[in-house]
Amino acid sequence: MKEQEKKRYSMEERKEFRKLILNKLEKVKKDLSILKENFDNDQNNGTDDTYPTFKAFEEGSETLSKEQNAQILEHLKKFIQSLNSALIRVENKDYGICRITKKLIPKARLMAVPHTTLSIEGKIQVENQRK
Repeated sequence: MKEQEKKRYSMEERKEFRKLILNKLEKVKKDLSILKENFDNDQNNGTDDTYPTFKAFEEGSETLSKEQNAQILEHLKKFIQSLNSALIRVENKDYGICRITKKLIPKARLMAVPHTTLSIEGKIQVENQRK
């Protein structure tokens, strides 16, 4: 049976997706932990005894770096939420079904983007609606 003719992925396929999602979750949680640790350690930049102009440049750079780190932290938190939602869909047996077209998302797409809720066709429809 072709993927597009199936209504749902098999239990074996869902186990495979679950393992992939759990591996991604583990990696992103490690990345988040490292980034948080670095973010907390950046509080002391060691420029207290340097020239005021250098300190101004350092503070500007530090502010930019903190803003970028905050954005990355937020992105990682959203990614973790998306992966957790994907795990729930795996357990509910509705993982891999496009929320727009209601068709099965191709396995290759799910292997590349395991947290997706859209097939390419569904994504195009969403993007066209935004225009």
